[in-house]
Amino acid sequence: LILDATHTKAKYNQKSTREELLERAKLLRKDIYAIDETLKLKLPKKVTSGILEDVIEYCNELSKVVASFEKISGFPKVKERLNYLNEGDVLVLNNTSVLPARLFGIKEDTLAAIEILLLKQKEENIWECLVKKAKKIKIGTVVNFGEGTLKAKCIKVYDEGIRDFEMIYSGVFYKILDELGEMPLPPYIHEKLIDQNRYQTVYNKHKGSAAAPTAGLHFTKSLIKKIAEKKIQIAYVTLHVGLGTFRPVQVDTVEEHHMHSEFYQMSEECAKLLNNAKKENRRIIAVGTTSLRTLETIYRDYNTFKETNGWSDIFIFPGFTFKAIDALITNFHLPKSTLLMLVSALAGKENIINAYNEAIKNKYRFFSFGDSMFINED
Repeated sequence: LILDATHTKAKYNQKSTREELLERAKLLRKDIYAIDETLKLKLPKKVTSGILEDVIEYCNELSKVVASFEKISGFPKVKERLNYLNEGDVLVLNNTSVLPARLFGIKEDTLAAIEILLLKQKEENIWECLVKKAKKIKIGTVVNFGEGTLKAKCIKVYDEGIRDFEMIYSGVFYKILDELGEMPLPPYIHEKLIDQNRYQTVYNKHKGSAAAPTAGLHFTKSLIKKIAEKKIQIAYVTLHVGLGTFRPVQVDTVEEHHMHSEFYQMSEECAKLLNNAKKENRRIIAVGTTSLRTLETIYRDYNTFKETNGWSDIFIFPGFTFKAIDALITNFHLPKSTLLMLVSALAGKENIINAYNEAIKNKYRFFSFGDSMFINED
């Protein structure tokens, strides 16, 4: 969601008057997700009805830069962030594509309603899933979707509501998923997207995520073109977003948190580009925490960048030594999340708290469709 509709482009004003835009901005501000001095979340009951579809398209143009390691940097729009990037920098983007991974079905024996979220593919027809009301799902339980177009048979039970399912169907699985599934929007957004591409980055390529790499939603095709024109290089990695990204920390001792693994891959072309940047002391800037964790995983394991793929369960919190990246573009994160710990490790806890308080003061948007911050060593 956008914060201030007064900054929208002229093409939007052709459809709505300035007064109407200001009124919508006021409505949006009523629903702002506030964080108090202890970073405890205060969620609104719902996103204002009718606002989401009208304004979400323009959120890409309206993000702001908030924090650096040492100070609050200022509040330019996302296009002005180009001023923070230098010729020779390398931006690393996560080109994963979000699946319509939320499925609503009926338990075959009792006809109970069941909701599942596809997390990751383990084998050809075996998927790890997060299940609502998971106690109802035991080994052998079958769930029907789309009047039997797709069936899911539970073959393994884990803690935390996780189950392995064998998918039973005829035809092409991803085509069936497109027909039956819904985009897995975060739980604090209650309105469905009419255009599912609005929860995809413009450069998405490889299917497999249960959530969007939301820092990438700020980048439009025109912005990427301007970045290239400034002779800033762009590299792509893939990390399929799953529980490792969005599962909150629910233990008192950080080291006891179970970090779920997520699939990643890096191409030979990307590895060469990044290694050259390292050799020439040029900045590597991760766009989003998923890109950062991919880069740090590979550099931790090989002490260089290389063509590879695997499963990352890297957990970054204060005390971590960053070896792969020099800067980060990221959104404002949920309290008690591993992502908030990650940015605290990079920028320092006090700097992050100060930056978040400044964001609240200036009525920034938090989380998936919100504003973003640029964390830099300078």
